[in-house]
Amino acid sequence: MSKSTIELNQGLYDYLLSVSLRESRVLKDLRKTTSLLPNARMQIAPDQGQFMALLLKIIGAKNLIEVGTYTGYSTLVCAQALKEGKIIAIDRDEVSTKIAQKYWRDAEVDNLIDLRIGDAVDILEEMQDDPVIQGSIDFVFIDADKSNYLNYYELTLNLLRKNGIILFDNVLWDGAVADQSFQDEDTIALRKLNEFLLQDDRVDITMIAIGDGLTIARKKT
Repeated sequence: MSKSTIELNQGLYDYLLSVSLRESRVLKDLRKTTSLLPNARMQIAPDQGQFMALLLKIIGAKNLIEVGTYTGYSTLVCAQALKEGKIIAIDRDEVSTKIAQKYWRDAEVDNLIDLRIGDAVDILEEMQDDPVIQGSIDFVFIDADKSNYLNYYELTLNLLRKNGIILFDNVLWDGAVADQSFQDEDTIALRKLNEFLLQDDRVDITMIAIGDGLTIARKKT
């Protein structure tokens, strides 16, 4: 037994993947392609992706919003977990999302993904008055510019159904959130988010040490 989360060294993490990760060929290929890019660290860890897919199946999610798509690994792992439905994937980068679209087609899930290129705040604000979307979203994944996390939260919470789930990525920020010597904009924004969620009684929350830290919020009403 342990009173705290076990610390993973590379050997233990490799073992974890070897006995638990069930990754499709297309996901493996996309992960390999992304690993060669300058911003490869922006891609989520494969075990985090599998955890997200399991959550989708547990809650029976059909309608998803993803804020921050990059090369589309998280989108793809979620799409492969769906039997039906739609993922609204939002990103401002047309170059990285071209890679994403290639692999979505390869996996034959592109029909489940509605890619919207542009400013995420603007796109989410446009959704607020859409009666088809409002209150129909089951699951949200937020993994974009950290300074706007609170804005993305408020905008997507309004679209989320009761008992719907929002996931926030990078909430531990490689440990910087716990080190006051880091006072850059992103770190400060993540600290504010974490502190805000702790006090927000509209949701139930838990933070887990998977990937770079993941907060799960369930909408109460």
